Amino acid sequence: MLKMRFAALLAVSLFSFLLSPCAAEIKKLKITDDARPMILFEKFGFTHTGHVIIAVSSVSVRSNLARPDPSRLGFFLLSEESLIQVLLELQQNPSFCVLDSRYISLLFTFRDLSPPPHTSFNQSYPVTAPNEYSLFFSNCAPESQVTMDVRTEVYNLDSGGVKDFLSAGLTHLPSIFFVFSLAYLGFLGVWIYICYTNKRSVHRIHLLMAGLLLMKALNLICAAEDKHYVKVTGTPHGWDVLFYIFQFIRVVLLFTVIVLIGTGWSFLKPFLQEKEKKVLMIVIPLQVLANVASIVIGETGPFIKDWVTWNQVFLLVDIVCCCAIIFPIVWSIRSLRETSKTDGKAARNLAKLTLFRQFYIVVIGYLYFTRIVVFALKTIAAYKYQWVSNAAEEIASLAFYVVMFYMFRPVEKNEYFVLDEEEEEAAEMALRDEEFEL
Repeated sequence: MLKMRFAALLAVSLFSFLLSPCAAEIKKLKITDDARPMILFEKFGFTHTGHVIIAVSSVSVRSNLARPDPSRLGFFLLSEESLIQVLLELQQNPSFCVLDSRYISLLFTFRDLSPPPHTSFNQSYPVTAPNEYSLFFSNCAPESQVTMDVRTEVYNLDSGGVKDFLSAGLTHLPSIFFVFSLAYLGFLGVWIYICYTNKRSVHRIHLLMAGLLLMKALNLICAAEDKHYVKVTGTPHGWDVLFYIFQFIRVVLLFTVIVLIGTGWSFLKPFLQEKEKKVLMIVIPLQVLANVASIVIGETGPFIKDWVTWNQVFLLVDIVCCCAIIFPIVWSIRSLRETSKTDGKAARNLAKLTLFRQFYIVVIGYLYFTRIVVFALKTIAAYKYQWVSNAAEEIASLAFYVVMFYMFRPVEKNEYFVLDEEEEEAAEMALRDEEFEL
C-alpha cells in the first residue's frame, strides 16, 4: 500500500509539472495539520548562479504512533530527469523514503531545526548545476501531521549580481508582453480609424470589438508590469490584481464577440434567437468559473491540497467553452444555406456562406493552436526556452485578431452586397454544391 501511495503521489506531481507556472516569487504560506507524504512548493529554472532560501518556523509534528523521527521529514530539490529514477526506487522498495534517494538534492531535515520552543530554520542554498528543479517537502513519518510556516525565495543572479526572481526560461516575458501590448494599441488605433472612415457601416459588434482590443492591450500591459516587478522584487506589487481583472474582462469579451459574430448579430440581424442567448448564458458563467480557477492556480500554487483539482476544473471549463462557441457559427451556416434556397439572392448568400465557413476554420485553428500546440511547446521546450510558448501564443492570438477583424470590418461595399447577374448565376450553381457542408 505504501508503495502504491508514493507512486500515485509522484504521478500527480508529474501532472503538476506539466501545468504549474514556472514563474516564481517570494512566497509565504502556512501548512496546518497536513498529512500528505509530499508537497510541491515551487518549480524554477536555475542558472549556475541560482539560490534557494527556505525559512520555516512554528513547526510542530503530531503523530498517532510513536514520536516521529525528525530525519524522516525534510525539504529537497528534484529535477525532472531524476523523477523517473525516484519512481523506480519507490516501485522497487515499498518502504522507501524519498529523502534517502541518491537522485535528489537534500536541503535539510527537521533534525536541523532549532530546539523547542523555537523550532525554526533559515538557510540559503546555492544551486551549482543549472537545470529546472522542483522544491518538495517530504513526510516519511507514518500517520503524522505537520504544521509550519514556510517562506521560500528562489532566484538567479544576473551578470551584475542582481537577483532575478523569474525562472531562467521566463526572464524575457516582461519585454515580450510589453511589445505585444504596443502592437494591440496600434491595432486599436487602426481599428478606430477604419470605423471613423466607415461610419455608416459601423454596427454595435464593431464597438465591442474595439473594447476587446483595448482590454487585450491593458491585460498585456498589466502582465508585463506584473512579471517585471516579480523579476526585480519577487512580488507583483498589486499588478497581479489588475492583471486578473483585465484578463477576466478580456476573456469574457473574446468569447462573447466570437459567439455574436457567429450568430451574425447586429450586422445580419438585430436580435439573438433563444438558442443563441442560451449559448451566451452558458459561456459567460463558465468563463467566470474558469477565471476563478485561473486565479486560484496562479495565486496559490501546487502546495495547496486542491491545486490539481482546480487545474482539472480550468481545463474542463475551457474545453466546454471552446466547443460551445462553435455552435452559433454552424447554426448561421446552416441558416444561410436554407435561406439561399428561397430568397433568390444567391450571390449575397454565397458570399456570406464563404465568409462564415472561413471564420469557422479560423476559430477552430486558433483554438487548436492555443490549446494544443502551445501546451505541447510548454512540455517539450527546454526550460531555458519556455518563453517561446508564450511568444507563440501571443503571435497566434494577434494573427487571429487581425484575421477576424479584417473579415468583419465595417466597409460600405463588402462581400454581403454582390449583385452582379453573372455572379448571381455562378453563385446559384455553387450553392447547389455540397462543398459548404461541414
